[in-house]
Amino acid sequence: MLDPGLPRPEGLTDGLGRPAGRRYDVYRNNIAVSLREALATGFPACARLIGEENFAHVAGVYLRAHPPASPMMMTYGGAFAGFLAAFKPLSHLGYLPDVARLELALRQSYHAADHTPIDPSDLQNMQETTLFGSHLTLAPSVRLIRSRWPVVQVYDFTMSRGQPKPSPIAQDALIVRPGFTPRIHALPPGGGAFVSALMQGQPFGAAMEAAGDAFDLPATLTLLLTEGAVTDLSCEDAVPCPF
Repeated sequence: MLDPGLPRPEGLTDGLGRPAGRRYDVYRNNIAVSLREALATGFPACARLIGEENFAHVAGVYLRAHPPASPMMMTYGGAFAGFLAAFKPLSHLGYLPDVARLELALRQSYHAADHTPIDPSDLQNMQETTLFGSHLTLAPSVRLIRSRWPVVQVYDFTMSRGQPKPSPIAQDALIVRPGFTPRIHALPPGGGAFVSALMQGQPFGAAMEAAGDAFDLPATLTLLLTEGAVTDLSCEDAVPCPF
């Protein structure tokens, strides 16, 4: 179905018993067009970055190598970032795969389960020793993209008018959905390592150590709490929990 170089299946007929080869060609073309449109809808920044014509070509190659694995089109394109990373004609755009990862993360965050955030005072009122041994559970909508490129700046510059040109810096992006619409935040220094450690189940103190000396804890913690990204707070058995 996805290979136009293959011949039509034999024995195809319409309701009157006439050969239906041309109708099969139309159906085959409609599938390819629909999948290209789905990719363009799911990865609009990538489409803008390389142009409509180039994106149509790239999408045509991708859809034949990666046909849908699910009838739910919201999941289509899960392998697109990896495909772009290995696609030699676009190797000069090193940031493009991370932009694709960011766009996929936005879609995943949008479709993630709803959640109820903790009361920030639960964390603010904890003693330091108790806090360091506690575990923070992040919301199902939270996604983390760690990039050696200015991925948030590239996305904003591409999708919004009036944004400054990206700077040559690495950025870690936090995606979270406090309401119905996911939002992207560039994390401060050490924030990516801290959030990554929390997502791996490490306690608060270990996550701080992973973040390094340049870690901006107040800014990162304020962002997580303000955006409702923390849904549970539990303590180690050896540490008394105040609630």
